[in-house]
Amino acid sequence: MSKPVIITADSTCDLSQDLLERFSIKTIPLTILLGEESFYDGFDFTPADMYVRYRADGTLPKTSAPSVQQFIDFFRPFVEAGCEIVHLDISSELSSSYSTACIAASELGGVYPVDSRMLSTGVGLLVIEAAECRDRGMEAAEIAEHVASLTDKVDTSFVLDTLEFMWKGGRCSGVAALGANLLHLKPALEMSGGKLGVYKKYRGGIKAVYKQYVAERLAGKSVRPGHVFITNSGEVDDQTLAELEALVRATIPVKEIHHTLAGCTIASHCGPKCLGVLFINE
Repeated sequence: MSKPVIITADSTCDLSQDLLERFSIKTIPLTILLGEESFYDGFDFTPADMYVRYRADGTLPKTSAPSVQQFIDFFRPFVEAGCEIVHLDISSELSSSYSTACIAASELGGVYPVDSRMLSTGVGLLVIEAAECRDRGMEAAEIAEHVASLTDKVDTSFVLDTLEFMWKGGRCSGVAALGANLLHLKPALEMSGGKLGVYKKYRGGIKAVYKQYVAERLAGKSVRPGHVFITNSGEVDDQTLAELEALVRATIPVKEIHHTLAGCTIASHCGPKCLGVLFINE
């Protein structure tokens, strides 16, 4: 008889609490380090808290992946209950979370880590896929193999309102950030080969840029209709989000559009008003 399957992920999957509960997904948080203080991503520290702190004293947090022992402590109760686990992590090119999860899995057995090669709800799309496979009765090893085969089909991209946070975090030069601000450029980034890189630069007000970015990102794509995410890092108004959802629905057939907020791990690098449309290609 096959064992029950538990689907888990690290907190960078950026799924809302409603989605975590709906699909019975368990998450392990990354740690947010702010000076001498530490917080759990998505549990006791939010992007809104981070922006308040940054605007008050210019402090940006650092992030830390769970330790091997934290992963063991997270996985062990499920294994001891007779379950197997399919676990998804942020791209191994961006964090040590996946490699650390693999060490913990090798000590426990019955745990199948998957390198999503994605971040944010790009991971979340694979997590939901894994949960739907579980609900169809697939076994853990089969689910892990299946979702790993989809990583190249996940379309993960974002457009930034500012390069200030990338600059402060050491991910772009001050000259690049200053030039983008002076020219009113809004860089668009995408995941490719497990890494995040700039693929285009838009110019203009951010609301107009959102619409151009979404329209171009979906143009000519054969998108799986089940789930599409519109994910932002905070401070995007509801009217804009509603207009973008209408644009998505007018462009592609889609069953569910999920609006989610990026957690601190993602928001600490992209800053406020970053927004992406994320989906899986057929």
